[in-house]
Amino acid sequence: MTDRPEEPRASAIRPYVITGGRAETGGEPLSWESLVMATEEAFPASLQPEHLAILAHCEGLISVAEVAAHIGQPPSVIQVLLFDLLEWGLVVTRPPIPPAERADVTMLRKVLHGLESNL
Repeated sequence: MTDRPEEPRASAIRPYVITGGRAETGGEPLSWESLVMATEEAFPASLQPEHLAILAHCEGLISVAEVAAHIGQPPSVIQVLLFDLLEWGLVVTRPPIPPAERADVTMLRKVLHGLESNL
């Protein structure tokens, strides 16, 4: 049995190396709930492995937090990499769906009363 050194995994590489020393996106950061999806554009051969891994998970709508969980990197790192992909036109984003406002209880009671009166 030969002892070969293991190849470094993405999680063993420091985040500042992955992002090229950048801690911010240079624009408005994506919220963790923002949804991203890969476009139909051809991927350049010069993409780093982390960009390719992100694109592999973005075939359908997926949140920034979910991408981070799949890739095994902090959301802040994924935000920087996603911003790169967004600038290059390789992903599109959709803002998170806002929380629903509370329904008017009096209106719900009127609807319920109307339904009960038709029985």
